Amino acid sequence: MQSRMRRYVTVLAVFSALGFGIAIGAFISHGAHAVRSVNTSAEPQPLADPSPVELSNSFARVAQQIEPAVVNITTETTVRISGRGFGSQGQEPLGDLFNRFFNFGKPGGPLDHYQRRSLGSGVILDPRGYVLTNYHVVMQRDPNKPVDRIEVYLHGDEATHYRARIIGADKWTDLAVIKIDAGKKLEAAQFGDSSAAKVGDWVLAVGSPFGLESTVTAGIISAKGREIRPDGMEDQFKRYIQTDAAINPGNSGGPLVNMAGQVIGINTAIATNQGSNDGVGFAIPSDTAHAIYNSLVSSGKVERGAIGVSFLDQSNPALLRSFGANHGVVVQSIEPGSPAERAGLKMGDVILSVNGQAINSGSDLVEIVSQSKIGSYVKLEILRDGKPLTAPVEVADRNAILAQQQTSQIPGNERSAPEEAGGVLGMSVDNLPAAQASLLLRSLHLPKQQGVLVTDVVPEGFAAELSVRSGDVILSVNHQPVASVDDFARVQRTLRPGQDVLLLVARQTGQTFTTMFLADTLH
Repeated sequence: MQSRMRRYVTVLAVFSALGFGIAIGAFISHGAHAVRSVNTSAEPQPLADPSPVELSNSFARVAQQIEPAVVNITTETTVRISGRGFGSQGQEPLGDLFNRFFNFGKPGGPLDHYQRRSLGSGVILDPRGYVLTNYHVVMQRDPNKPVDRIEVYLHGDEATHYRARIIGADKWTDLAVIKIDAGKKLEAAQFGDSSAAKVGDWVLAVGSPFGLESTVTAGIISAKGREIRPDGMEDQFKRYIQTDAAINPGNSGGPLVNMAGQVIGINTAIATNQGSNDGVGFAIPSDTAHAIYNSLVSSGKVERGAIGVSFLDQSNPALLRSFGANHGVVVQSIEPGSPAERAGLKMGDVILSVNGQAINSGSDLVEIVSQSKIGSYVKLEILRDGKPLTAPVEVADRNAILAQQQTSQIPGNERSAPEEAGGVLGMSVDNLPAAQASLLLRSLHLPKQQGVLVTDVVPEGFAAELSVRSGDVILSVNHQPVASVDDFARVQRTLRPGQDVLLLVARQTGQTFTTMFLADTLH
């Protein structure tokens, strides 16, 4: 009996095991078949659409957060009208026409002045009423002085205006701080980190375009580190955030904010052919604005360091190769009496690094030196005649150095040009007049007479492409000094297409000369 029972149990166990195995095999087979069908399917899988409601809600949340800190600014300036009409004598050809046909309400004749009104924006950064805006919103262009009246309107209170006073203004970054006394604690915005922002990030621009208070536009960061006028002296401290968020006249001084509601830029300029938004706007990064704001609030001014050298701030591999360098900035000229002159720097030195930081552009050099403490020393690594050198240079006040520079222009010597300008360099030259040669000798401290006068430049020729002008003085070609037309012709005959050509050019500025190195590959 027991043996029969054991046989039944054994048979049942065998059948159970077989059934369980068949079930697992079918499951695995079906699962594997399903996976294969997914992997080999040619049908595209639809992508989930982003939720416009979520994005809209994000914009609304940021707008509600930042709007109370954004102000509308109106300015007023009295503009004098000369007896000949608007502006000064001879500057407005239509002045007499206006005076003849329009009477501005003054008995017996037209008014002698009118009120110029402008609009702008600003952002409150301190609950006590400190507002950051643009320099050009609260300062006149010519003469360079504050506007006569500044009035500020707070968000949601268009009926009340507050008189503002300027705490400090910085022309070089186009930023200014003004203050209002509202008698209450104000909503203030917070700075964000513009260096952490990425191209493609969403941003909102807030301000008062065309006087339309509390206008919010959306876009993305389309570029960073943009230099819109890299050759302009006034723009060497500004690298802009570029955005396609609509910025129009009146937006100047308003904030560009990220999706956390933080200010990462101050809206400043637009690229346009029609005077309004064309889809490209520019904002001063918050990293720059933050430092300027702190300086203006604490002292009313911004101190910047300088060492007294000038350079051509553009990437030019041919120029660097001419001096045996693959990076750096070539010193074009040295301000007399400057720290650079006292440290022994020379025209033609290549500044490779400052305090161990590599220099790849003029902007790199300006940024490091301008942020150095006045009176401190910076260590320059330079390349001179192919040999590396180091030089400690004291940092001076940039404003003091600028004050020493002569900016008045004097007429150049009128010279008759040869009948044809030519040669591989595309220009004609003549020997220097005695008076100009003597002035050049004294101004540049040359050991002997040097240079030939450019009398004509072939349009679209090599010299024209280098921006050589009639009236410039060519001091050397490929490091070979030229003192006469014969010298110039001799050197020019040795030049061949495909060769790097370096010109040392002197350009007259007042009673002095500014020197510059110009280089490119001859074609």
